[in-house]
Amino acid sequence: MKRVLVLLCCFATAAVAQPTQQWPAKPVRLIVSYPPGGSSDLMARVFGAKLADRWGQQVLVENKPGAAGSIGTEYAAKQPPDGYSFMIGNSGPVAINPLLSSVPYNTERDFIPVSLISQGPNVLVVRADAAFQSLEDIIDYARANPGKLNYGTSGPGSISHLSSEMLKNITHIQAVEVAYKGGVLAVQDLLGGQINYIFSDTLPAMAHVRAGKLRPLCLTGADKFELLPELPPCQQAAPGLVALNWWGVLMPAGTPRPIVSKFHADTVKTLADPDVRKKFADLGVVAMSSTSEEFGRFIKAEMDKYAKLIKEANIKVNP
Repeated sequence: MKRVLVLLCCFATAAVAQPTQQWPAKPVRLIVSYPPGGSSDLMARVFGAKLADRWGQQVLVENKPGAAGSIGTEYAAKQPPDGYSFMIGNSGPVAINPLLSSVPYNTERDFIPVSLISQGPNVLVVRADAAFQSLEDIIDYARANPGKLNYGTSGPGSISHLSSEMLKNITHIQAVEVAYKGGVLAVQDLLGGQINYIFSDTLPAMAHVRAGKLRPLCLTGADKFELLPELPPCQQAAPGLVALNWWGVLMPAGTPRPIVSKFHADTVKTLADPDVRKKFADLGVVAMSSTSEEFGRFIKAEMDKYAKLIKEANIKVNP
């Protein structure tokens, strides 16, 4: 009987170990909930190419855009939990969309958080010929001229949107939102003079800053940002105005833990690659990693933070 039990234990151990040792044995799908060409997509292609080199297997990027990232996130949640699909998720669909509307997934229930992969602030920009030289100038003007300023956002629930709402909530200024389907469109209208300011992703804004067409005023990080050390944090003028873009990798709930552990280890190694760090920096974000538990706690903290803002500012979006 003891020999039988020992053999059964050996078989059970082998059954668990074998998939991990062989994984991945075929191409892996990387799901992106935004269209090609944006920050999430470009990051995914850099990350996926490095993983493909490491694994000797293709990493196939699947773009599933729509509903501010919720369509792709639902799609990712419904994939078989076999280790052959994962998602690069960001703050919007993972943490904020569920607070603003009814979404067909539950982040905590439907996903295993593997690791953060990057973070970066938004940059507050105005036209280069605008009178505003600082965030203080915008606040002072808005207080003296309630409702006369307008600003762009890259859609409901985006960090661009919530940074603007934070500014209004903290300083009690009045300004008019103009919502766009993406940050690039908002930046274009800022260049054209249709709006006065925008909290933009660094990627679409800084090219115009370098061309002398836009003026950066501050960043939405808690402290100085290593990639743009010359810019102050916005919270120097509006204490508490901290809103980071972040991205992380998640796998469908039920994915075998040994596979998740191997994927996590490979993710950490990939994000330490100098080439990946350089290419991420070119996109305006800092490559980083975390434990699965740290990422889970981070998502929860972000949801708590924005739930408080949404309640205090009475933020609503169209269904």
